[in-house]
Amino acid sequence: MAGRIVWLHDDTPFPDLGADDNDAALDGVVAVGGSVCAERVLEAYRRGIFPWYNEGEPVLWHSPTWRMVLEPRRLRLDRGMRRTLKRAAGLVIRADTAFDRVIRLCASVPRPGQRGTWITSDIIEAFSRLHELGYAHSIEAWDDSELVGGLYGLCLGKAFFGESMFHTRTGASLAALVTLVRWLAARKFLLFDCQTCSAHTARLGAEEWPRRRFLSRLASAVQAETEPGSWRLEVIVGQNSTLGTSLDSLGTSK
Repeated sequence: MAGRIVWLHDDTPFPDLGADDNDAALDGVVAVGGSVCAERVLEAYRRGIFPWYNEGEPVLWHSPTWRMVLEPRRLRLDRGMRRTLKRAAGLVIRADTAFDRVIRLCASVPRPGQRGTWITSDIIEAFSRLHELGYAHSIEAWDDSELVGGLYGLCLGKAFFGESMFHTRTGASLAALVTLVRWLAARKFLLFDCQTCSAHTARLGAEEWPRRRFLSRLASAVQAETEPGSWRLEVIVGQNSTLGTSLDSLGTSK
């Protein structure tokens, strides 16, 4: 690519990123245009590319030079996170029972320092279709019948691509995330893609990988067979669960 941005039509293939960690232009944008639909999203993610843009703008397809990645088996929880999880005690973590509500709440619940959302109507439509096809999943935190936190993402082989999360109760989204990562580790997933760098995911053990390393590990992960379909998961925060441990003891302390 040598720093060149590809302009896409719906029948244009995504660029071959190659091995050069410095060939992505404009903050990791590698392609512009085309439509966001389930099939194109799957193709993009297999290549280490994801859509990220604002409503009303052309679709921007990203592959950052540095990728934030958490290897599920390397999950760690510091003392502050353990204290936060204790505040979530009693919540029930489930999977794939309210995908539509989760993605829409991720788009609408305000975040400090953030205006608007990148979760456009096209993104919601594409990922809702991927959920119907069994590739996109939601992990939800419930307080009785109230949905108080959660996240959604995409699964391909032994890779999970985290998209967004929300919470309306302290600790709810963290409990959902930790439960998911532990669940992935038990199933020998190779990577949890956090996409861009954040202090929050770094505290969990995520690291910045050069794109060459990420693409190499991704290629191995997507060689594994994907098993589309709803996930079955139910964990009570702070109690023994089907994961074989209590949630407040997941990970390792610093």
